[in-house]
Amino acid sequence: MIAMMRRAGLLGLALALMAAPAWAAVTLTFYAHPGARVRGGELLFPHAYVHASGTLDDSGDPVDWAAGFTAKYPGPHLLLANGPGIVATPEARYVGEGKPYLRLTVSDAVYRAVRARSEWWNGPEGSLYDLRRRNCISYIADLARVAGLRTAREPSMKPGTFLEATAALNPAAAWRETSAPAPAPEPAITPAPWV
Repeated sequence: MIAMMRRAGLLGLALALMAAPAWAAVTLTFYAHPGARVRGGELLFPHAYVHASGTLDDSGDPVDWAAGFTAKYPGPHLLLANGPGIVATPEARYVGEGKPYLRLTVSDAVYRAVRARSEWWNGPEGSLYDLRRRNCISYIADLARVAGLRTAREPSMKPGTFLEATAALNPAAAWRETSAPAPAPEPAITPAPWV
């Protein structure tokens, strides 16, 4: 009798789980692109960017967003002077060629905070680009902190080195081919030092 009750309970639990809506989640993945390659006559530089994918819990809307911060007018003049910056969406092929370093699952609120902070970088206060001091790495570091991650020392001009050091500070979020994304720590939204 007890065995039958247990089986019925397990069957009921299984049916309830199958009938429940799927758990939605947004995953942030932080990438570095190796650069030093030519495509279409253009040199691809090392670069850092973030990709968000998944589904929002509150609305069920799909998420597929990628962004990185770059010079609005790239060129050798940036070796000598600052210029305007822009948050740009890398091509899917470019994202696919990057190396992932960090991956974590975030709440809808954290995802929206990351997107809002990204928009700040496109605004008047956030859009200054400095090749050595305020570049794609600064942008990624800022978004990683909004997502609750600790970040390595910056500025830097080596995206892979920066993200590797940041992954070492956040072992639960460090990229693993076979593991599920780490849950995000509570966000700590702090303005960047140049704000």
